[in-house]
Amino acid sequence: MATTKIQKFLAAMEAVYGNLENLENGALDTWVPPPKSGGHRGRYLWTDAFGVVNFLTLYKELNEEKYLILAKRLVVRVHDILGWTRDGKSRLPGATDDNPLGGGLRIGKDEASGPDGDGQYHHYLTLWMFALNRLSIASGVATYNDQAIALARAIHPRFFIDRTSASARMVWKISMDMSRPLVPSQGRLDATTGFVVYRLLQAAAKEPRVLETEIEDYQKVMRLRDSVDATHDTLDLGMALWIAHWYAGQDQWADQLGENCLIAIKTIFGDERYKTRAVPHRLAFREFGALMGAKCYTHDEDVVALTDSVIEVWGNFINTTVEELKPITMVMYSAALLPTAFQKNGLKPEPGKL
Repeated sequence: MATTKIQKFLAAMEAVYGNLENLENGALDTWVPPPKSGGHRGRYLWTDAFGVVNFLTLYKELNEEKYLILAKRLVVRVHDILGWTRDGKSRLPGATDDNPLGGGLRIGKDEASGPDGDGQYHHYLTLWMFALNRLSIASGVATYNDQAIALARAIHPRFFIDRTSASARMVWKISMDMSRPLVPSQGRLDATTGFVVYRLLQAAAKEPRVLETEIEDYQKVMRLRDSVDATHDTLDLGMALWIAHWYAGQDQWADQLGENCLIAIKTIFGDERYKTRAVPHRLAFREFGALMGAKCYTHDEDVVALTDSVIEVWGNFINTTVEELKPITMVMYSAALLPTAFQKNGLKPEPGKL
C-alpha cells in the first residue's frame, strides 16, 4: 500500500500529467502527456525535466514498470515539441533525424520574444540532460545517455564567450536557434552545474573521455567566476545543494558550497519569523527546490525534520496555487517530498567513475 507521502507525490503529479494510477497497461505505449506543463504548446522544459525524474522515483519506490514507460513517453513528447520550431514545421537548426537534439531544446516560454520570451537556458538544458541520464540508468538503455551527450555537445560552445581564452565566460540565455546570446550575464551556478552534469554523462558513457574538453571548459570558468558562497534565494540554495551533493566529501568546492548553503537553509527556515510570514507572499516552487536540495545533501535528522515541517505547511496551501505556477509547483513539491531519483545512487549504484 502506498504511503501518505507517495499518495501526496502522486496527487501532485496527476495535477500536471492526468490520471496515472488508473492507466491501463494497454494505454501506456500510446500515452501522450496532456499539454499542461505550463509552456508553449503545453510543454515547459524545467517542469517536464522534474516530471521525468519524478516518474523514475515512482518507478523505484513502487517497483511499477508503468512509471518507467511514462518517463519514456514524456521524453518523446518534449523532444517532439521543444526540439522543433514554435510552429512545429521543422526541427531546430542543427538538428537532424539522426541527431534530433543537435539544435538544443527550447525553454517553452509562451511568448516568442521579449524580455521573457522563448530561447534556451543553460540550466534548463543541463537539468534535461540529467533527466535523460537518470532514465538511461533506470532503464538500462544507453540511448538516453547518448542523447544527453549529443545535446551537451550541441549547446556547449553556444553558451561560451572567448571559450579558449584565459578569461572565458558564459551567457545565461541564448536564442532559440542558438545563434546569439539573449542575456549576456552568466548564471551563478551554470559552470558548476555543467561541470557536474557533464561528468555524470561521461561516467555513464561507453567512451570514458567523451566530454573531457567540455568538462575542462566548465572547470576553468567555474574557478574564475563561480562562487561557493550562499545566497538568500531559496531555489538557488537548493540547486546548489543538489549539485554539491554529488561530490561532497570528494571535492573541496562541493564541501564548501554545500556547507555554506546548508547553513543558509537552516537560518532561513529555522527563523520563526519566516515560518509565520504569510504563505501567499512566498513562492512555493522556489522553496521546494531548497527543500529537495537539502534532502539530497544531508540525512541529518534535524535538517530532515525542518524540511518536512516546511513541506507540511505548504501542503495546506498547495491546491490554491495560481494556475500559471501550478505545474512547476506541483512537480517540485513531489521532488521535495521524495527526491529519490535526484539523489546519488538513488536509482542504482552510479556507473563508472564520477
